[in-house]
Amino acid sequence: MAHYEVLYGRKCHTSLYWTELGERRVLGLELISEAKDKVRLIRYRLKAVSDKQKSYADLKRRDIEYSMGDFVFLKVSLWKKVLRLGRKGKLSPKFIRSYQIMKLVGLVAYQLELPLELDCIDDVFHVSMLRRYQSDPSQVVSVKEIEVRSDLTFEEESVQILDHDIEVLREMSISLVKVL
Repeated sequence: MAHYEVLYGRKCHTSLYWTELGERRVLGLELISEAKDKVRLIRYRLKAVSDKQKSYADLKRRDIEYSMGDFVFLKVSLWKKVLRLGRKGKLSPKFIRSYQIMKLVGLVAYQLELPLELDCIDDVFHVSMLRRYQSDPSQVVSVKEIEVRSDLTFEEESVQILDHDIEVLREMSISLVKVL
């Protein structure tokens, strides 16, 4: 018994075994017409599967467009073997700092303004390698509010104690304080 029959419980239907042995003899035009019918059926089923797969893929697809002068993050998770960027393994960054888009190269490719340390790679990237950079002004802290010493340290000042709690672990108690 053939391996295919053992696995699937039926004979393999390649072009050699479309008819059972000893069943009848297929000659000439009958063989060609039967082969065309089988090929047509196979194409129909492949098209149905392809259309179903495409409909699932289209649900997640989104068109992304950037304009010249926009800032984008550059995805580096695919470069782990090529360019380490200072970290290895789990701690390697997924995206690196923001870069400015210089020009649109194709329908889905953009040229970025890269620094000199990245001159070993090409500066044209597919849109899937980019993420939009949106600056948040609320996250920017004014330098005037913080007094930075000459050794680049500063003193933290608490504004208000928001909450206080004591966590008990077996024989220890830990006091927790939430400070603004």
